[in-house]
Amino acid sequence: MAIKAYKPITPGRRGMTGLTFDEITKKKPTKKLLISLPKRAGRSKNGRITIRHRGGGFKKKYRLVDFKQDKIDMPAKVLSIEYDPYRTTYIALIEYEDKEQRYILAPEKLNVGQEIITSGKGELKTGNRFKLKNIPFGLPIHNIELYPGRGGQLVKAAGSSATIVGKDEDEKYVHIKMPSGEIRKINSECFASIGTLSKPEHTLVKIGKAGRTRWLGRRSKVRGKAQAPVAHPHGGGEGQNPIGLPSPKSPWGAPTLGKKTRKRKISDKMILKSRKKKKRG
Repeated sequence: MAIKAYKPITPGRRGMTGLTFDEITKKKPTKKLLISLPKRAGRSKNGRITIRHRGGGFKKKYRLVDFKQDKIDMPAKVLSIEYDPYRTTYIALIEYEDKEQRYILAPEKLNVGQEIITSGKGELKTGNRFKLKNIPFGLPIHNIELYPGRGGQLVKAAGSSATIVGKDEDEKYVHIKMPSGEIRKINSECFASIGTLSKPEHTLVKIGKAGRTRWLGRRSKVRGKAQAPVAHPHGGGEGQNPIGLPSPKSPWGAPTLGKKTRKRKISDKMILKSRKKKKRG
C-alpha cells in the first residue's frame, strides 16, 4: 500500500492524502456477514446526548468479525482481503473445511489462498492462532484474549502488534508488551494470532478538510473559550482572553488536560510496567 496525494485544485485538497488500497481483492462484502447498526448520533435511549461531537456519517454496513476463531484444529482458506468501514485495519474472508465463511482481522502479508489454523500448537506463520504459552518470545501477535474463551480484546488497530517478553516461573502467565509500552500479565491459556495487523499507513493519512471528518460521523468541536459562559467554564469575555481559572475544566466543571481520570481496577495487579507517558507541547 502506498500513500497517494491529491492535486491542490481546492484549498481542501491542498495537503490531503489518502490510501491506494492495493491489497483489496474484493470490493463487495459477503451479504450473510453484514448487519445494519442504528445511528444514534451520540444519544442514549432517552434521546439525550451522552457522547458529544457525534452525528452524520456515510451510510455503511457492519461486518461481523470473528474474534474468537473457535474452530480448533480445522484449517481455513483465505478467500479475500476486504475493506471494513468500521475498522482501521483490513479484514479477511476465510472459509473452513465445513464451508462456513467468517471474517477475521487481516495481518500484513496474509495472502489469498493461504491456509490458516487455530490450534494449541503448530507452525508459526502469519495468520495462525495459538495459545500464548506456545508462542515464542519476540514474535508479533495481535487479537489477544484477555480471558480464556472470551475472544480477542487487545491489539486490534491498524499496524499494531504486541510481543511476549517473559513468563512466570510456573508458566501460568505470560508477560506481554503492548503497543503503548505497557507490560501486562495474561493467562497463558489465552489465544493470540501471529503477525502485525495490516494498513500501518493509516496514521499517515491527512484528512485535509472538515467535510471528510463529517463523512466519518464526527461533528466539529468548539473551543471552550469561544463558547458562552453558560455553556462552558472557560467561556465569556471580550476578544481573546485567558480562561481565568487556576487549571482547565471540562464543560461540567471537572479538572481536565492532564488530570488522571482512570479509576483503579482489579486487573491493575496484572500490570507490570505502566505505558509510556505522552509528551505535551
